[in-house]
Amino acid sequence: MEIELIHSIDNVNWEEMREVYQSVGWNKHTIHIIQKVFQASNVITIATVNNRIIGFGRAISDDVFNAAIYDIIVHKDFQKLGIAKQIINDLLLRLKHVSCVHLISTTGNVEFYQK
Repeated sequence: MEIELIHSIDNVNWEEMREVYQSVGWNKHTIHIIQKVFQASNVITIATVNNRIIGFGRAISDDVFNAAIYDIIVHKDFQKLGIAKQIINDLLLRLKHVSCVHLISTTGNVEFYQK
């Protein structure tokens, strides 16, 4: 399985983005909300397999001192394959010049990020 990492939301399939959220139980994310949060994010990584979106992450940064990483999500059918780690590593690489990078997590997911 070849995973491609994309850094733009140009031509993104918003329905596929919604399906990824829904696959992990985040059902309140409408296409409008997903578009809004990704358009407000200035560092984006989208993981695809055969041009299908299977995961993503996003960050908001001042590009100097601070950044915050949000929504590291992988479709339930593609979990436990190291894809989330690839997404996080890609975001961190693209934010390496920023002094302080924060990771924002929902309650109960701290152990996941410690890997």
